[in-house]
Amino acid sequence: MLKYSYQAEKLSVARSSLMLPHAGGAAKSIASAFQACSLGFTDMDRKGLNADARRCVKVIEGFMDTTGIEDPKGVGTYELKARKLTEDEQGELSQAVDELAYWFDREAWGSK
Repeated sequence: MLKYSYQAEKLSVARSSLMLPHAGGAAKSIASAFQACSLGFTDMDRKGLNADARRCVKVIEGFMDTTGIEDPKGVGTYELKARKLTEDEQGELSQAVDELAYWFDREAWGSK
């Protein structure tokens, strides 16, 4: 398997989740992107990331952090976190996901 091909796939899913229109609402789309990123970041070789990719991962993981979020109604902590993001934060998240998806795609498949 090509290095970072799994991450390329998952970040592509995350990027697609963030594209308009948001069928179930923006928070559900962002939560879906968080889930795809979480899967992509699991067991990822972080040593092979360049500075830009590491920065994007840090930004995304910061937005994904659900520390302190309680979910008594079972909505999902990612969705509750997504609801709290400002429009500026949503834009920053979207940009980081897009840049990282592009980076993984280039690393996995050699596309420019």
